[in-house]
Amino acid sequence: MIARCLQQKMSPIRQGLGGLPMHYNLSSGSQIPSVALGVWRAPKDKTAAAVKTALKSGYRHIDGAWIYRNEEEVGQALKDSGVKREDVWLTSKLWNTFHAPEDVEPALDDSLQKLGTDYLDLYIIHWPLAVPKNGKPADYDKELTANPYPTWQKLEEMVEKGKVRNIGVSNFNIRRLQNLTANPLKIQPAVNQVEINFWFPQVELLEFSRKTGILLEAYSPLGSTERVKDSLNVPEIKEVARMLEMTPAQVIISWHIQRGTIVLPKSETPSRVTENIHLRKLPEAAFEKIEKAARSHKPERGSNPSKNWGLDFDIFE
Repeated sequence: MIARCLQQKMSPIRQGLGGLPMHYNLSSGSQIPSVALGVWRAPKDKTAAAVKTALKSGYRHIDGAWIYRNEEEVGQALKDSGVKREDVWLTSKLWNTFHAPEDVEPALDDSLQKLGTDYLDLYIIHWPLAVPKNGKPADYDKELTANPYPTWQKLEEMVEKGKVRNIGVSNFNIRRLQNLTANPLKIQPAVNQVEINFWFPQVELLEFSRKTGILLEAYSPLGSTERVKDSLNVPEIKEVARMLEMTPAQVIISWHIQRGTIVLPKSETPSRVTENIHLRKLPEAAFEKIEKAARSHKPERGSNPSKNWGLDFDIFE
């Protein structure tokens, strides 16, 4: 069946969340929580409250980025929460203008200082686009964009220095992953964070993830901002929600984990933050119903910055 096939290479541990895996094992020995609070677009004045609510509700994974401009708020919330630093998985991301090897460590240090920590659990190349420092996206470095190996080598050095425990990528397609991993890497990418949702289920990338062991992290898991309402009203999802006495959002997030992906729901509304981690494993027939429906339509990507960035190529191709 689809559910079993998709999860063959993943290594879930500690069945929790109503029978769903609470963590996945990485090759480094780290255990990455399967659900994170995403803080993309979280306003500064609401970020700290959302993170505190998340930690109080049982989240132990916060997904942030330098470009989100709210790392200080995340760090303060963690400090105020009383939860030990070693009990929370912190992710940040390297922005496009810091891909030059000499810029990687200063960018990382800035995130560490703002978060109030001396290490990250995961540091990710945010986009496969190398832009000169203080430059515009359209002025991208063609060579470093085509082959980010020099950037990756610097990330490996950050692991060796103890500033980062795991490294990964975001918004990489199969071709870009193959190009990167064709280099003599000391450390393989732990994750690839990409858009995945009912409208854009990323079937081929999910299969590639299963074969390679590069875990997928799903951002916009309920759909892009404009499609969330549509996602919550998909007939198959509503039917499963009624049958299991769950909310449509809980059904969708559970479906993501059951596919073998880490899921990054975002909200600043306390009740929704709490709702989004009260999950459970879907019966196989219910999972298959949603999976079949997600695969039955033409995939629709919710967000593509290529045009707004003035690029002369599609960043996802």
